[in-house]
Amino acid sequence: MDPEENHRGWAERSGDFSPAYYADIGPNEVTETLATVFDHYVSTDAKILEVGCSSGRHLAHLLDHGYENLTGIDLNDESFEVMAEYYPELAETGTFLTGSLEEFAPEFRDDQFDVIYSVETLQHVHPDDAWVFEELARATSDLLITAENEGNSPVRGRGDAEVSYVNDDFPLFHRNWKQVFSDVGLAQLLEEPGKRDTVRVFRVI
Repeated sequence: MDPEENHRGWAERSGDFSPAYYADIGPNEVTETLATVFDHYVSTDAKILEVGCSSGRHLAHLLDHGYENLTGIDLNDESFEVMAEYYPELAETGTFLTGSLEEFAPEFRDDQFDVIYSVETLQHVHPDDAWVFEELARATSDLLITAENEGNSPVRGRGDAEVSYVNDDFPLFHRNWKQVFSDVGLAQLLEEPGKRDTVRVFRVI
């Protein structure tokens, strides 16, 4: 699967793993972990970006905790229609961009955001587009947080494979996230494995 095909699959996605699918699920364990991390490390006036925000379940939770300077990017333009239905206050408060990370990341200013985070999004970045990780490190002035599937679940055993396919459908690229962001100048502050994802907090050094 090439990068364009990968993007198209997410931009047109319906059913499982679509914006409506995640809105129906609502906040989960990762949402709560993120809120705890934010409460500890982040002031409520921080400029926050979620990469791959979908319909906004994690951002809506942050809004409930007093964070209002919120931005989200998602490939699927249905994300923001669903957001307006499920999380209308978030839709009115935040700034939202439809398109790919690869499209927007080069346009970010240095230190434009105080915090950038992703939940099960960076794991889908095609190897040809791995340059975006350095762009994210450049665009954050303080923290970068990843909540990615690192094979925590017993049914997600990876072995030595570099990629697996979810439901024989879309690729999940296996990466050592500590190494990825250490290589672009960030230091890991925290590693919190969960049932499905591992949350890692990195700081600019």
